[in-house]
Amino acid sequence: MKKSSRKRVNLNAIKMLVLDVDGVLTDGTIVVDDRGRESKFFNALDGHGIKLWKRAGLKVAFLSGRKSPPTRQHAKEYEIDFCLEGRRDKLAGIKELEKMSGLASEQMAYVGDDLPDFPAMRCAGFRVAVANAVDEIKAVADYITRKEGGKGAVREAIEYILKKTGRWNELLKKYFNE
Repeated sequence: MKKSSRKRVNLNAIKMLVLDVDGVLTDGTIVVDDRGRESKFFNALDGHGIKLWKRAGLKVAFLSGRKSPPTRQHAKEYEIDFCLEGRRDKLAGIKELEKMSGLASEQMAYVGDDLPDFPAMRCAGFRVAVANAVDEIKAVADYITRKEGGKGAVREAIEYILKKTGRWNELLKKYFNE
């Protein structure tokens, strides 16, 4: 479902995918056991989508307001280029990513779901809201996924961008031996 309140975005200019974690890569559920150990549930489709994105030569960043061992483990497993945690000021996080990556915010696609994501989304080159995002985030989105956060929304956003930029079919050749 596409939504745009601004001029058309050049998706070929997007070089980095910036992902909120809780509510985007997960459904927002945080499980804490009786010993204080935290667990989160990540979707395998999203994980493989991230691998495809990276295989296309693009960068990935996690930008989370919380510090979390499961987030760091997931970032390590998927070889995430930048994992910024404890960044309650997401706009400052974007500015930090600009310095670390050498990319402008206009070269970043941002996927968010809740109000803390709003400032970062407003400066991103391409803005994605997951299906269960709050209305204010959906209002500034260029694309709203059909899938909810933690249920394949990131994969959907990745496929959308890769298909629109003509990269998708080349990536599929690995699977179909073409």
